Amino acid sequence: MMATRFDRWLNTLGAWTLALIWFLPLIYAVWTAIHPGAYATRFELFAPLTLENFSNAWNAAPFARYFLNSFLLVTFILIGQFVLCTLAAYAFVRFTFPGRGILFALVLLQLLVMPDILIVENYATMRKLGLVDTIAAIGLPYIASGFGIFLLRQTFKTVPKELEEAARIEGAGPLTVLWRVYVPLAKPTYLAYGLVSVSHHWNNFLWPLIVTNSVETRPVTVGLSIFSSVDQGVDWSIINAATLMTSGPLLIAFLLFQRQFVQSFMRAGIR
Repeated sequence: MMATRFDRWLNTLGAWTLALIWFLPLIYAVWTAIHPGAYATRFELFAPLTLENFSNAWNAAPFARYFLNSFLLVTFILIGQFVLCTLAAYAFVRFTFPGRGILFALVLLQLLVMPDILIVENYATMRKLGLVDTIAAIGLPYIASGFGIFLLRQTFKTVPKELEEAARIEGAGPLTVLWRVYVPLAKPTYLAYGLVSVSHHWNNFLWPLIVTNSVETRPVTVGLSIFSSVDQGVDWSIINAATLMTSGPLLIAFLLFQRQFVQSFMRAGIR
């Protein structure tokens, strides 16, 4: 009994220690963002608070345009992924066709390929299409998501066939069945996958950096890197204020939907 309690106490201590280590950079960013620059490297409990760093950061770079670009980007990618992944997952679950197993294996193989490996080929393709320095160029390589197809396929497999048969008896076609039966039952999965997709592409940096050249197309990640470059001078209070502004929407979204996010992935086991 004593050994069990000690193991439980040790696991709790380890979990809290890891959580504190994970939170330390965020705590430092919050501290420097809400205090004058003089307190960026020293801690005083009664240091004066200020929101001027956020105002200075917002006015020092076109963050309004960067936010708009990122919003358009993640919306474009998410809509495209929902459409393509839904159709592909439905086909893999409810239609029998030659090579279905091989095609699904190729979809899973996509999960093993790092997107960075394809940067040169993707850039050449975007240049041939005349899409360099556009939001479409950033999003097109990510529209067909192997992870999204796999996740929705696992969810669709849990839908009882009786519901589909009842809909077909009422005269519904394949697309109507998909829209009226499968999609409503998969809403938690769509929500969880949407959070993952938005988070990933909101924070994506390398590919947008390569394929964009102007303020009109740069997302917040690229804009923040340019803003915090050495040429602009290093003021950690303003830089961390800008960092919190760019990451704030994702933190708020996760806090609002964390329960649905966790439950969806717990239900999406391999079946």
